[in-house]
Amino acid sequence: MKKIIFFDTETTGNEPKKDFLCQIAYKTGNETFCELYKPSIPIPPEASAITHITNKMVADKEAFRDSVGCKKIKELFEDSNSVVVAHNAKFDIAIIDKENIKPTNFICTLRVARYLDKENIIPQYKLQFLRYYLDINIEASAHDALGDVLVLEKLFERLLSKIIKEENIDQDKAIEKMIEISSKPSIMNLFNFGKHNGKTVAEVADIDRGYLEWMLAQKEQNPDNEEDWVYTLKYYLRKLQ
Repeated sequence: MKKIIFFDTETTGNEPKKDFLCQIAYKTGNETFCELYKPSIPIPPEASAITHITNKMVADKEAFRDSVGCKKIKELFEDSNSVVVAHNAKFDIAIIDKENIKPTNFICTLRVARYLDKENIIPQYKLQFLRYYLDINIEASAHDALGDVLVLEKLFERLLSKIIKEENIDQDKAIEKMIEISSKPSIMNLFNFGKHNGKTVAEVADIDRGYLEWMLAQKEQNPDNEEDWVYTLKYYLRKLQ
């Protein structure tokens, strides 16, 4: 059986190419780990407003790459029997990749949640939204790495149970399915912003192709953060040709 490791990072911002880790947490079985580290750039106020991690809090901390924790996490995450689980995993994996940690297997609970929502019922897939939308009852602080990990673990359990039931497969095969889903961009189903807020992407493809073309041009300006939207828009635009 694979070793499941739930993890989350808090960072100096939301752009993997220029931002850095300042907190990392993981949980596997009964083992938990959560530490602050000094990033190589200052933490801007905008990031502190979300994470509540300040430059004063990390002033005396060591750099993650030089820490015992980094060595331990690298060994654990890169083990061929390990599966790391994160919400919007592409971001967290890009952050730890900068620290030379390259997980062998990963599951993205955001992509799995979107895959399982075939009726487009859930308005959005952010971790804390899903926590309350799905009534996940747990004591955990939002936007704290360990708090998010505790929520993530409960969300994963929900998704795993649902995929076992809907696909009629055992747990090992369900985990392999979740890894497969997570490994490629997913189709976005619904607009929850802009002039087509509330409409499905399929509906907008029929009535306003120009909007999809405009949106694709916007998303391609920052494709690393918009992989799922770029994939979705190209899918529908190709489909209409």
